[in-house]
Amino acid sequence: MPLTTLDPRTALVVVDLQNGVVGIPGAPYATSDVVERSVRLADAFRAAGLPVVLVRVSFAADGGDMVPGRTEQAPRATTPPDGWDRIVDVLAGHPEDITVTKRNWSAFYGTDLDLHLRRRGITQVVVTGVATSIGVESTARAAHEHGYHVTLATDAMTDLDPEAHRGSVERIFPRLGETGTTEDVLKLLAH
Repeated sequence: MPLTTLDPRTALVVVDLQNGVVGIPGAPYATSDVVERSVRLADAFRAAGLPVVLVRVSFAADGGDMVPGRTEQAPRATTPPDGWDRIVDVLAGHPEDITVTKRNWSAFYGTDLDLHLRRRGITQVVVTGVATSIGVESTARAAHEHGYHVTLATDAMTDLDPEAHRGSVERIFPRLGETGTTEDVLKLLAH
């Protein structure tokens, strides 16, 4: 369903735009373009007096809080560099923003994101970030399950694989909410 409206109490949720993630090549959009579009949305949300939630993924140095379980993909064997989990500078530094630290794919599971949104009377979320089929999709699924109206700014997100991005945008997101571009969201926000 194309983007129709933004509720009066809508929050922007930006997933994993942090130092250790934005250097990864994105597809179909360059990660730098996703950052730029997310910054434009964040600036517009702040100007409208609406919450901006900056989500980052981080783990304890010993990895003790990482998600356990066997997967076919081996876990990373290297220690991330200092500052890898800091929100990128162009988004950070706004004291009114909410920062949520997650240890999983979803920004909801094991965090206080839902509490922050409900206390502010939020009924809708606009989601951006990296990676479309992982952190963004998991967060959108959980937002839908929590009863929020979900909007996905599909040109303000990217993936490691363009087919994974396309699969989420074309097959999953229409079942979770409405999709549109950064410009579509900005136009509705201006009304």
